Amino acid sequence: MKWILASRSPRRIEILNRIGINPIIFPVEIKEERLKGEKPREYVMRLSKQKVEKAAEKFSSGIIIGADTIVVLDGKFLGKPQNDEEARKILSLLSGKKHFVYTGLTLLKIEDKTLVSDYEKSTVFFIELTEEMIDWYIKSKEPMDKAGAYGIQGKAGIFVEKIEGCYFNIVGFPLNLFYRLSKKLNINLFR
Repeated sequence: MKWILASRSPRRIEILNRIGINPIIFPVEIKEERLKGEKPREYVMRLSKQKVEKAAEKFSSGIIIGADTIVVLDGKFLGKPQNDEEARKILSLLSGKKHFVYTGLTLLKIEDKTLVSDYEKSTVFFIELTEEMIDWYIKSKEPMDKAGAYGIQGKAGIFVEKIEGCYFNIVGFPLNLFYRLSKKLNINLFR
């Protein structure tokens, strides 16, 4: 089975590799802009579908995987920081609060154009972060390519008091949702 990942996320690649899938990496660029009144789940599902559809223009067979992850705090979308100052602002906002992580996941079976899509939502509780903690984390450069300016699987794991929901969703690829969507396409991941 030929898998195509419409992403360059090292975390998504690693998670897929762990379960024995070595996808073709085919990142696509789309406009990641929220539509007026769009809810978080609608946003991530729309973007994951757009990634799959754009990648489908270049392939004639296989299964394309599209995913998009955002962090939401008090209704505000927190994307990837553009610089250290933005990372500091985002981490300060998350300090001592709970926030939500949404990932939209879409699979497209190219041969018969069957598309399945859904989302996962997890809750993350952060401890109070001191300036020293934030400085330490920013110096690591970890926040720079991650929604919400942190990666739970890295150094920022120390900031997480608890989670509710799927851990892999917070990393950026909800593995059980991937399994359920694969089943809808009649794909057996255990062969």
